[in-house]
Amino acid sequence: MLKLFLPDEHVKSVFEISPKSLVERGIKGIITDLDNTLVEWDRPNATPKLINWFKEMKDEGIMVTIVSNNNEQRVKDFSDPLEIPFIFEARKPLIRAFKRAQINMKLKPEELVVIGDQLLTDVLGGNRTGLHTILVVPVAQTDGFFTRINRRVERRLLSWMKRKGMLYWEE
Repeated sequence: MLKLFLPDEHVKSVFEISPKSLVERGIKGIITDLDNTLVEWDRPNATPKLINWFKEMKDEGIMVTIVSNNNEQRVKDFSDPLEIPFIFEARKPLIRAFKRAQINMKLKPEELVVIGDQLLTDVLGGNRTGLHTILVVPVAQTDGFFTRINRRVERRLLSWMKRKGMLYWEE
């Protein structure tokens, strides 16, 4: 049961995920969280570095869909200028939004990765859907109210996993 909270990979940021390495593994699509995964939760637009990362993914034929628990306006304002499809109010960790993104991209589970900054939403939802999960360090040190609660639970889970020898990365 607790293995559902364990990501397949852990990286410091999305910028450590190269399109070339994904293509070599047969990955054709990314389902990514928005807030504190791609940009700070209170930053309205993508940074130039992130815009370039999206372009590199697109140039390698990797599709990206943003799946966020945030409201439509927040996700739309971020995604539309980049012409990136999105799903808002996803209710992660429920699997419905992950499945919808997969269907929209017309990809098999083994051709997708999920990228996110939270164990209780992104990793759990991706794992429950049978997708490869990549946990990133949150972009910002601050969070919204509900995320702060999740972070406390996550710290306990990570501490327990570390004691059990389940973590294979350095903090």
